[in-house]
Amino acid sequence: MSPDVTAFFDDATNTISYVVRDPMSRACAILDTVLDFDHAAGRTSTTSADRIIEFVRHEALEVQWLLESHVHADHLSAAPYIQEHLGGRIGIGEGICTVQDTFGKVFNEGTEFARDGSQFDQLFAEGDSFHIGQLRGDVLHTPGHTPACMTYVIGDAAFVGDTLFMPDFGTARCDFPGGSADDLYASIQKILRLPEATRIFVGHDYKAPGRDEFAWETTVGAQKALNVHIGGGTSKEDFTKMRQTRDATLPMPKLIVPSLQINMRAGHMPEPDAEGDVFLKLPINKL
Repeated sequence: MSPDVTAFFDDATNTISYVVRDPMSRACAILDTVLDFDHAAGRTSTTSADRIIEFVRHEALEVQWLLESHVHADHLSAAPYIQEHLGGRIGIGEGICTVQDTFGKVFNEGTEFARDGSQFDQLFAEGDSFHIGQLRGDVLHTPGHTPACMTYVIGDAAFVGDTLFMPDFGTARCDFPGGSADDLYASIQKILRLPEATRIFVGHDYKAPGRDEFAWETTVGAQKALNVHIGGGTSKEDFTKMRQTRDATLPMPKLIVPSLQINMRAGHMPEPDAEGDVFLKLPINKL
């Protein structure tokens, strides 16, 4: 079955969120939402999330799932905000526990911060399945960018998060704590074993040199043949060398510090202090 997919592009973070609908009913899932954040002012807003809420209400859809492909390092998740307005269960890969343990230490969160994934409604493992109305979704564990990265195969569509980008842009970085170029190579091979006609929807796009428009949909066949990092049968050794060399030149995402602290909590803010104020930590020389 082929789901109906509506994409929402966030200009500030180059993130694509998706509403994935069962064509036989009004059931839907929402993937990789964005909470707007003014880093300099320390202020959040909900313009991006409200666009999705407006669409879902206009189409009279029923939200069953709010899916995270991984713990994002470049934008804040709006999953709790959308859940409050539309319902649905928040799901992520069970590797979130590894991410929480790693970054719980980085941010000195202490014992009060649960590292068991309990902030989420559902932790998915390799081989798990779920339903959006009559539409089946299957879960692939695709680590490398992060330990918790998941690919959601829903009908003839695969939502790969940051594992793969458009063929002319390549693949995800692997230099965050817990990342691995070897793991990413294996994960990509898993995705490329899907049928060649499988539609692939990516988590970000930055317009590769020579391309004037943003894009987010491609196919397994196009990735196998044309991906500039992995296409044409690139060997594991060549890919790993390329990825490690390239990653060493990349700056940290500008929103990594707030994003990780919030997203590892399923999009919730840290607990407020006695006056009701919320604060984020800035670790020095830790990332």
